[in-house]
Amino acid sequence: MKTEHPSIVILAAGDFPRAEAPLRALHEADLRICCDSAAEALVDYGMEPDYILGDLDSISADFKERYADRITHVEEQDDNDLTKTFHFALTLHPSRITILGATGKREDHMLGNVSLLIDYVREADCQVKMLTDYGRFIAIQDTATLSCTPGQPVSIFAFDNALNIKSAGLKYPTDQVRFDTLWKATLNKALSETFTLTLSHPCGVLLFFANDF
Repeated sequence: MKTEHPSIVILAAGDFPRAEAPLRALHEADLRICCDSAAEALVDYGMEPDYILGDLDSISADFKERYADRITHVEEQDDNDLTKTFHFALTLHPSRITILGATGKREDHMLGNVSLLIDYVREADCQVKMLTDYGRFIAIQDTATLSCTPGQPVSIFAFDNALNIKSAGLKYPTDQVRFDTLWKATLNKALSETFTLTLSHPCGVLLFFANDF
């Protein structure tokens, strides 16, 4: 049943999820919106898309005909299919948006998709996260206290070499890190059930929480 403020899964056209957490999100979503050829992957998996967006250059003619009532053709080329789909999802006033299939296959697409999460969180007034088979990406804009599990691997990515992040609750302090390259605050570890990042100024910061196997 579709709700007034639905939980939405956006399925991108990277690797189809296989792990428990992203597949659970796929099954529990109120609405499933697919980026272009991801719709065919979802149908092959045994589920139906509610909406399909993109330039549709990767979908067969038969599939387009079968799902014509669910397709929105977006021709503009300034944004990629994931961003087009995300902007459409916002018009549905969701309670949360979970992005799946944004990684895998071409690495340039993967890096672009993950970095876009910072923009998405800035635009949205709901929870936005990106799940992979290996963990989850979130983004913050300012000082935050974040939930985790004790011992969970955490990596921090920022794109502002004037930014200072003071950390509390991580194994390796970030206070002296200069964020001038992507690797500088990767492969850290949470010490308890929360940790706090205090940002010197508002800035988009990307975090990856690895699955704690």
